[in-house]
Amino acid sequence: MVGMSGKRGNGEGSIYPYRNGFAAYAWVDTPDGKRKRKYVYGKSRAEVHEKWVKLHGEASRGPVATRHRTVAGFLDYWLTSVVKPNLAPLTYVAYEGAARLYIAPHLGAKRLDKLTVRDAREWLTKLADTCQCCAQRKDAKRRPERQRCCAIGECCEQYPSGRVVQIARDTLRAALSQAVVEEEISRNVAKLVRVPKPRRRKIKAWSVEEASRFLEHAATADDPLYAAWVLALTLGLRRGEILGLTWESIDFDAGQLYIDHQLQRAGSEVLHRETKTEDSETFLPLPELCLGALRKRLGQQEQDRQKAGDLWQDGHGLIFTTRYGTPIEPGNLTRAFSVRIRQAGLRGIPLRNTRHTTGSLLVAMKVHPKVAQRILRHSKFTMTFDVYSEASDEEIRDALQRLSNRFGGPP
Repeated sequence: MVGMSGKRGNGEGSIYPYRNGFAAYAWVDTPDGKRKRKYVYGKSRAEVHEKWVKLHGEASRGPVATRHRTVAGFLDYWLTSVVKPNLAPLTYVAYEGAARLYIAPHLGAKRLDKLTVRDAREWLTKLADTCQCCAQRKDAKRRPERQRCCAIGECCEQYPSGRVVQIARDTLRAALSQAVVEEEISRNVAKLVRVPKPRRRKIKAWSVEEASRFLEHAATADDPLYAAWVLALTLGLRRGEILGLTWESIDFDAGQLYIDHQLQRAGSEVLHRETKTEDSETFLPLPELCLGALRKRLGQQEQDRQKAGDLWQDGHGLIFTTRYGTPIEPGNLTRAFSVRIRQAGLRGIPLRNTRHTTGSLLVAMKVHPKVAQRILRHSKFTMTFDVYSEASDEEIRDALQRLSNRFGGPP
């Protein structure tokens, strides 16, 4: 404390009157390797002294930031300097969209070091109750004759799903984790806020009969994507893996397929890039059904090439292309699958569910789980075990019937 002479007490350092209170500073090492003054402020000398002691403690443990960015400022830096150069393009697109649409409008103006758990919790609560058509002015961007809700004062209540809220929280958590690593903040408040885990609606996989009917219909219709459907259902290839296959990926003599590339849309670009992990890169033996379908596809593509003439574009040597040799849009493959299902008169499933169908068929054929893991290219056996642990309706019905018989029920 200050005596009658007005001098500072021992240990109070550079505390001095400032505006309507007091201020103090300490010399600190910054994250960029420079040495600068860091200031603290308060209404009373005791408050400033407490902050000053805390500041000295932080400085003794490592670098201390002297200027704090806003949440929006740090998100821009994180996306540009950390995410884009180091992570997959689709990851960048997902993070950038969540930051721009859901985080920055609510939290962007807040100082990064002042962000609290309460701020994060209130933001998520508000986000779940905010119509995104209104917030993003979707209706206002339409032509006047097509405006139908927010722009004419009739909110369409387009609230974000639980999955969207979870993605927004996960994006903020990832950004703040980087801020902790770079020592701009001391803790990640987004980690301390829980959000309900959205329940995914389970879709029953196709049976062997349904899958066979679908492939038979596609073959009879001379569908240029017949080989794609065969690979999806028999080998469990993902959409991007199917579209990323080149003729160099196929060894017809050895009867093998090598999966090392995928085709993906990332924002405004369609990218032909390597598969995400080395576990995804593997040789798979091709059954005769697949080899026959691929030979048929080779003939179809040659016919397309001849018809297109000078308009043919031979890009990456892709197996599945448009009639002019250009890559197929991933979304168009999904739509083509849905159209083929309707034409075949079958129960609809998403294209991504074909992997689950493959797993279910492997279970039905009693293929050993380790062999199934190789076919489905699961990096962890637990993923394959999850597929094998899902009993079919027939197995459940048989088990219940045997239980009924055990207790004396009718055979």
